Parts: sequence; structure tokens; C-alpha cells
Amino acid sequence: MVKSFDDPNLVSIRGVSKRYGDLVAVDDVSLEICPGEIFALLGPNGAGKTTLIGCVTGLVADFEGEISVAGYDVKRDYRVTRRLIGLVPQELNYDAFFTVRQGLEFQGGYYGEWPSRAKVDGLLEAFSLGDKAEANSRWLSGGMKRRLMICKALMHDPVMLFLDEPTAGVDVELRDELWQYVRDLRDRGTTILLTTHYIEEAQKLADRVGIINRGRLVRVDARERLMREFGQRHVDVKLAGPVDKALLGKFEGLELSVIGDRVLRLVFHEQAEGEVRAAVTPLERLLKGLLEEEVGIEAIEGGQSSLEVIFRQLVQSDSREAK
Repeated sequence: MVKSFDDPNLVSIRGVSKRYGDLVAVDDVSLEICPGEIFALLGPNGAGKTTLIGCVTGLVADFEGEISVAGYDVKRDYRVTRRLIGLVPQELNYDAFFTVRQGLEFQGGYYGEWPSRAKVDGLLEAFSLGDKAEANSRWLSGGMKRRLMICKALMHDPVMLFLDEPTAGVDVELRDELWQYVRDLRDRGTTILLTTHYIEEAQKLADRVGIINRGRLVRVDARERLMREFGQRHVDVKLAGPVDKALLGKFEGLELSVIGDRVLRLVFHEQAEGEVRAAVTPLERLLKGLLEEEVGIEAIEGGQSSLEVIFRQLVQSDSREAK
């Protein structure tokens, strides 16, 4: 079925725009998604994430531009592309008149196959729904209904899975389980596009990250590259007593700030490639100066900006440029 599974891109989005009257929900987006990766699409509410997913999955029609999945055009070859795609939407969607097992069996039938009992049982056990197999879907909790939706999306073994806010409203334990299952799916070759407002989720799972704002892609890059380029690294030095503000004058030129009343935070940047290392690093200068001043040090801790901080920075910068 797949035309060229060795192609570098599984999904190709080229110059896609979608308008609703005067509102431009998606604005000239071009994006390539590679086989076997977890791609996190991040953006504030109303940024265009769900609309873009709808264009790829066939839920949104009459968009401008071109989209292909595994070499098949999503408009012309829609029967093929929809068979290749699994979708877990934001909204809870379940069959209120069927048991959990029946819902999964019918879901497989929508794609022309009647799944074996072993396949249904395997999915139910993987998502901790085995003891709910014969329960009516309407009586499941919100978190269980969301698990059931993911099971339904996997019933026809899609090569591309779209997860639109998959952990919204679920407890921490289930979230960790879902994260592990997403990693397992990726390791088995399923390509995954994830949208989430839990930026920690993207930081832990994503191979690449795309940031969308006002319908436009602001940045697409490997997660680690984004972290290196925009993530500030810092060292917190906890002192034995309150920080003497007069002491800060001794360290002119260092990016120092006071956290609380006993912690000095030193922000520093990675050395550029080819740059000659300074004889004394900022941290060495700080620690030497504190020892000379006989300031007691209780602890030293390093850290780096989270992906959430970077996401906010890029979105805010793009919003300012639009004004």
C-alpha cells in the first residue's frame, strides 16, 4: 500500500492554508514528518494545531496547498491515506450503546477487518482496560474513555498516529503509562504527531518540535538543538547566610541574580564552536571570589531552561513582531 516507505518523509505538508471567512486558521504551513519519529506540535489555544491535523486526516476539507501521506495525496487518495492514519482527537468520542470490547471490534470493521479476540485483549491489557472489556463505554471514567480512544485509533495498525492532547484530564499515573506506550509505539516503527499543552510531555517524548502561532510555523527543529540554542544554562550557589548585595559589585560582567535571599544564580552560555576557552570560566571566577571574601557555600546546583520556557519565549517574540 505504501508507495515509498524508504522516502525520508512520511508526511509532506506544502504551502497549506485554511481560512474560515476572514479568519486564517492555518497560514502557508510547510512541514515534513519523518518515518519513526515523535513530532510535537506546540502552540497556544487557537494557534491552528487541530485545524492542521484536520487537514491531514481528512476532517477539514477545502484547504489550499498539498498534503501527502506515504506518497498518497490526502484529497485524491483519501481512502488510502485514512487507512494509514490513526487519530485520537481532543474531544471524548465513544460508542455509548456498546461495551468496550464491541466498540473496538466495530472500529476494526470500519477499516474492513474483523479483529481477533487476541488483538482486542492485547490492546485492552496494554491500556489497563482488561477488567472493563464487557462494561458499557458510557460508564467509564474520563481517563478510561481517553485510553479507549487510543485503543480505537490503533485497531487498524496505522503507520501514522495523531495524538491531539492525549493526556488532557488524566491522572499522573496514567500519563506516565501513556508516555511509555507512545515510546514503545515509536520503537515499533509507528510515526507519531503529538499536540499537548503539557510542555513537559513534549520535552520527554519528542524527537523534533514544531512551534505554531497565529496559524504560522514559528520554528521546527530537533528538541535537543532547541534546548542548546535557546535554553539558558545556570548554576545556583547556595550561601551559608543572606546575600550581601554589596558583594555583587565584585563580579561585574557576570550574569548574576539573587534567588530568595541566600542563592546566587549564575547564567552562562555554551561556548561557540571554534571559540577559545577563557583562562578563567565565569563559575571559577565566582567561586574564587566567594572564597576570597570568606563567604560560606552550602551547595552548588546546575540547571537549564525547560522547553516550556523556550516555547513561551518564541511565541511571545512572534506575537510581538505581529503587532
